Amino acid sequence: MTLPVQETSVEKIQHKILYLEAANRIRELIEHGGLVAGEKISEKRLCEKFGISRTPLREALKVLTSEGLVEILPNRGARVSLLTLSDVEHTYDVMGALEGLAGETACRHLDDDELAHICALHQQMVGHYQRKELQAYFQANQQIHECILQASRNPILLEMYNNLSQRIKRIRYTMEMHEAFWRKAMNEHEEMIEALRDRDGKRLGDILRGHLSHKLEAINLAGVISPD
Repeated sequence: MTLPVQETSVEKIQHKILYLEAANRIRELIEHGGLVAGEKISEKRLCEKFGISRTPLREALKVLTSEGLVEILPNRGARVSLLTLSDVEHTYDVMGALEGLAGETACRHLDDDELAHICALHQQMVGHYQRKELQAYFQANQQIHECILQASRNPILLEMYNNLSQRIKRIRYTMEMHEAFWRKAMNEHEEMIEALRDRDGKRLGDILRGHLSHKLEAINLAGVISPD
């Protein structure tokens, strides 16, 4: 009597893994420019690409819709969400508040191993900056911010930040960094490391809030987002 229940459970688990994996693959395509803002999503092409049926694909699209990456168009399928300058400004406003809070609390909880890891990532980022390896720089940069968020020991803050970050992560793969802004960002990261070493939460929070504000200026200068 229990065998059918066990089979059904296995089928549900496999199905869940399938649509979540599809969501991950589509998310990567959006973030890396394989699918661009406003582009209509071809279900047939993605089903063939991933080797899946339309059912898990459509469930994957629902997940990405909840993240703000995809729009479902009534009777017309789905497309990659358009990203306006207002969207980015509003998102950065909230992310700045979250990062500021994370910085303040991280300095109370950060242990020596975590600090050493962040410092090592910073040195990697410096090397990428010196060699003008933009995408590798972005990746190291993101890891540093994620480590600070993790050190806040606040899982709700981390979840909120990650959800917002997914919305705008695709920008970094379409922009070039103006040298003046890039140099300024590096200086701010040096200040972050100093504040972390001093366990100065207020200073780190202020730096992180200002850092995101300057990122928005860099995005405006790069012209990768059309005005509303």
